[in-house]
Amino acid sequence: MFSPFPYYPIKASIIKSVINLCKRVLGKASKKMAKSPKKNKQTSASNVLTRDQHNVSRKQMSNNALKVLYRLNSGGYDAYLVGGGVRDLLLGLAPKDFDIATNATPEQIKDLFRNCRIIGRRFRLAHIVFGREIIEVATFRGHHENAPDKEKLCQKTSKQSEDGMLLRDNIYGSIEEDAERRDFTINALYYSAKDFKVHDFANGIRDIDAKLIRLIGDPETRYREDPVRMLRAIRFATKLDMTISPETEAPISELAPLMANIPAARMFEEFLKLFLSGKAQLTFEQLKKYDLFRYFFPATDQMLNDGTHPHIERFIVQALKNTDSRINNEQRVTPAFLFAAMLWYPLQSHIERIRNGQPHMSPQDIFFAALAEIMSEQQQSIAIPKRFQAVMKDIWILQEKLSRRDGKRAYKALEHQKFRAGYDFLLLRAEIESTPEDDELQELAKWWTDFQSTDNNTQELMIKSVFQTRTSSRRSPRKRRKVRETNSSDNG
Repeated sequence: MFSPFPYYPIKASIIKSVINLCKRVLGKASKKMAKSPKKNKQTSASNVLTRDQHNVSRKQMSNNALKVLYRLNSGGYDAYLVGGGVRDLLLGLAPKDFDIATNATPEQIKDLFRNCRIIGRRFRLAHIVFGREIIEVATFRGHHENAPDKEKLCQKTSKQSEDGMLLRDNIYGSIEEDAERRDFTINALYYSAKDFKVHDFANGIRDIDAKLIRLIGDPETRYREDPVRMLRAIRFATKLDMTISPETEAPISELAPLMANIPAARMFEEFLKLFLSGKAQLTFEQLKKYDLFRYFFPATDQMLNDGTHPHIERFIVQALKNTDSRINNEQRVTPAFLFAAMLWYPLQSHIERIRNGQPHMSPQDIFFAALAEIMSEQQQSIAIPKRFQAVMKDIWILQEKLSRRDGKRAYKALEHQKFRAGYDFLLLRAEIESTPEDDELQELAKWWTDFQSTDNNTQELMIKSVFQTRTSSRRSPRKRRKVRETNSSDNG
């Protein structure tokens, strides 16, 4: 009888051979593309500045960034300092970080560096870790329409939403394509440690001189690819004291609703960049101008627009001014303080609503119920880490504790781990909320200012004075009632 079984091993062997052949061919092609310098020659469209034509110096760069550049070059790859690092050096500023672009893939980068970890799903990056410093290395990006069909079909490599937002962006290309994929002209700048030249692919140096923030390509398409570019345009304009070009500015208000698609975790990172750079007040004004602030703090934005609270805008602006002052004076700041300021009046609104709806609840239960509501709502916009939520809660709780100073309560409040933040918050409230008719907060703030700077004996006297004042204020109504009762009996 004829049996088909002898043919199975033959078929499997043929299929395995074909698969191995494809792997070898594709592997060689990928390696050749990555290592061949001929593929990455500068085009005539790039403006090349030689060493004597720019002020970028290796002395101003991180030693670790230079190590990464040198090792990639010695490994046969092209590597450039890119983007904000080059831009800031050209402007005479100290870069906050140093990013590198290369034709090596993330896997090839990892082979060169033991201290490398690959991160990211939307776009895979290599992080080279040197203690606390991380050098970010990205492979040259390519255009999605030029990607091979096999890569287009793979959602892990390339994927876009219905709105045009890039959900996967792991298409690799040449340095020219990478420059075209950069967001702004002032970021399409590449510095080579091999020949010390700066390559300008999008007239970025011209826009730096003109103080213009200009998108590369069609603004609407680029914003749809990544709506966060609207925030980046504002951040660069405020940080660098530049102006957003008219064509780059035009679609922002119309496309602002695309921000609703940005994950809350990414919005937290953008908040830090926008509000902890020393230009928070100006950033707030720009976000309001383009209707983007509401995607950070919806409840706060609604109160600002409704005008339901007379102090909220002045309160926020002053908190931002104070933060800018501390940052520019190189003092420590915590995002928790700004979060607490942004949400203070929405929290009070929740407290008042719960108190009116459930008057039987204790003040403490009302506070925690309101806290749970406001944080649950806010987390949908910004994913505030728990460590900052805890500080926010302490700042808010201390507002009540600082008003209760009798007995040992004043000392307990003073010893609280977050006393200073709570005290600064009280000063802010006193500055904004006090009026000539009601200066209770001003008196409370002054009391705590004096209490911190005096000796123990004086502190005891201050606490006794508070106790006596409260006692007399409590007894006076009783005395007045007794007088009224006595007078009424005499009249009777």
